[in-house]
Amino acid sequence: MAFNQDGNIRRQNVRLPPEVNRILFVRNLPYKITADEMYDIFGKYGALRQIRMGNSSETRGKAFVVYEDIFDAKNACDNLSGFNISGRYLVVLYYQASKAFEQVDRNKKRAEIEAMKEKYGVGTPKAE
Repeated sequence: MAFNQDGNIRRQNVRLPPEVNRILFVRNLPYKITADEMYDIFGKYGALRQIRMGNSSETRGKAFVVYEDIFDAKNACDNLSGFNISGRYLVVLYYQASKAFEQVDRNKKRAEIEAMKEKYGVGTPKAE
């Protein structure tokens, strides 16, 4: 490996896959995990910008981890995916905005279709 003057690894001319970014989506977290524990686990791989943990019934056990550097995020994703915490294996993925909003768009379209059906009196026949 090549090092720069500061003693850090030089990362020029490194090509990363297009899905790699600074934001990680983490699933299957223990419900009892604290923010400090999250910072300890994910902070080992580089400087963190923020961690957002779910607190509603739908988002518990999930978190978003944002790194300062994309290479730190890649390193964390590679090393922590499948990591065992309190008997649960973490699922660590790169955040993909397009996939995150697909579900929202799908629900919105479904609501629009239901409103149109109701407006025009169209629907599936009900069994009597």
